[in-house]
Amino acid sequence: MAGVFDIIGPVMTGPSSSHTAGAVRLGLAGRAIIGGTPARARLGLHGSFAQTYRGHGTDLALVAGLLGMKPDDERIPSALRLAAEEGLAVTFELVDLGADVHPNTARVVLAAKDGRETTVTGSSVGGGRIVITRINQFVVDFSGEYHAVILSYIDRPGVVAAASSLLAADRVNIAAMRVSREARHSRALMIIELDQPVTAEAMALIAGIPGVDTALSVPPIALS
Repeated sequence: MAGVFDIIGPVMTGPSSSHTAGAVRLGLAGRAIIGGTPARARLGLHGSFAQTYRGHGTDLALVAGLLGMKPDDERIPSALRLAAEEGLAVTFELVDLGADVHPNTARVVLAAKDGRETTVTGSSVGGGRIVITRINQFVVDFSGEYHAVILSYIDRPGVVAAASSLLAADRVNIAAMRVSREARHSRALMIIELDQPVTAEAMALIAGIPGVDTALSVPPIALS
């Protein structure tokens, strides 16, 4: 059954829910995954995004999301100027990610202020909705509609069980869990979508699980 955003679209600034509202949410997702406003962003635009990004304001929308704006923010048309004022260096490139990739897709390469670099690839799939399909080298399926915990770790027995137990002890209900790994006992990425936010105390315990090197708590990515 279609939801209300499929029928009337989200409240937003811009001409197109896919090219502006969805693009803002892709930027917000990248910001959440890297943990704040990045120092540098290289935005690769694929398919329809590459063809119409200036006319539909997709460039402005992606940068607005990286700055923490929501899709209805009246400052979106000034996003590039505001990015420069905040010290966020932005470059754009046109990329071909393959014929099987959604036409409204962006590959966002972000450098944090501490030098960490993260690549987030996602698609705007209509009505302001998004799907994150890749984080660095890991294939994922993440809508941003729920609270989430994202863990990067060495694949070993007990990590999934430990994270699940700590969330249960924090009285947080798991909506979905997906694990992607390079190979057995190699690097892995776990995304746990949740019905409630995780407390700071529980996140500290999760970050301390042996083998975990990165633990992020990501709020729902705003539709408006």
